[in-house]
Amino acid sequence: MLPYIHSENDKNDTNFEARLLTPKDYKSFAAVYNDFRTRACDEYKFELEPLGFEDFTDSVEKNLIDCLVLFENSIPVAFLVYTTAISEAVELNIIHSFKMEDMTTRAMYLVKKFLELTKSQRTEKIVCYPMLGAQKDLIADIARFGFKFVGIAVLRFMTVGTNSRDILKMAQLKQLDSGYRLVEWDNKYIDDAVEVVQEGFETSADALFDPRFKTIEGTRDIVSKIVENIYAEFLPEATSVMLYNDEPVGFCFMNLTGGRIANIPIVSIRKAHQGKGLSKHMLKKSVEKLLEWADNGEKPITEVNTTTETNNFQALKMYRHLGFKEDYNYPQAYLPVKD
Repeated sequence: MLPYIHSENDKNDTNFEARLLTPKDYKSFAAVYNDFRTRACDEYKFELEPLGFEDFTDSVEKNLIDCLVLFENSIPVAFLVYTTAISEAVELNIIHSFKMEDMTTRAMYLVKKFLELTKSQRTEKIVCYPMLGAQKDLIADIARFGFKFVGIAVLRFMTVGTNSRDILKMAQLKQLDSGYRLVEWDNKYIDDAVEVVQEGFETSADALFDPRFKTIEGTRDIVSKIVENIYAEFLPEATSVMLYNDEPVGFCFMNLTGGRIANIPIVSIRKAHQGKGLSKHMLKKSVEKLLEWADNGEKPITEVNTTTETNNFQALKMYRHLGFKEDYNYPQAYLPVKD
């Protein structure tokens, strides 16, 4: 039995039907999806506009994603998108209700159906759900299903229109100790990167909702997808590597989305070398390279962003020191593996 507590809002459930999207639903569903697209950036904090309707349905047909549609009196009114493509988790990507109406009731009906559909996968996989934008209002209801939460802060360094550049220029960093030096990414560092990232993230909050960090094999999958342009365009020249006696001990990865938004997916330092300000040096070098590209017109980068846990005060302090500003935060929900 799912640990959901029924409420008065459930009285209309008899008018609901939830089923996976099929081609016969496309015509009636298009208005609901396009309503989501118009709200994606403002109300759901998407950085880029979502797929157009034809590309979205093409992804469904190719089994890259699954779309669970809620029908009320046979009319599409809401949907939930998820994927089981990654081996360690079921990713719940978005829940949307047409014109944001009756969001909680509709979302909870979809979540119940989603958990039924993924019951077999959840014996081996966690469910992860970044509750971006308006979805954070669902946190109390999602918790009734057994979801747990990690607070995530989104930080941005804007290349124009703020004082981020001035803060970066004024940042005073401790001189690197003897034996340390910074270089840019080279593919020969891939094995070292996997080890350093796994050591740094194995017991982190990230591993709660992305269990790949718990194993070398899983971490290799993450790092490989970063450097092989799977998640976004990898920027090797802006990815900083900290060497100690010519051995890699730290990495600050950098990639690019949509040609203009740079993202820092991972910063990691071997535990034996932590507490020396090395991450600041890597981050500063990486951001300065991005600013160089933006200034000479090589890449029209408008911002650099990253995320960290809201209670990771050391990381927050580091980013602030180098000109990053907290933009917003959201609950990263995860449902542990079903016993």
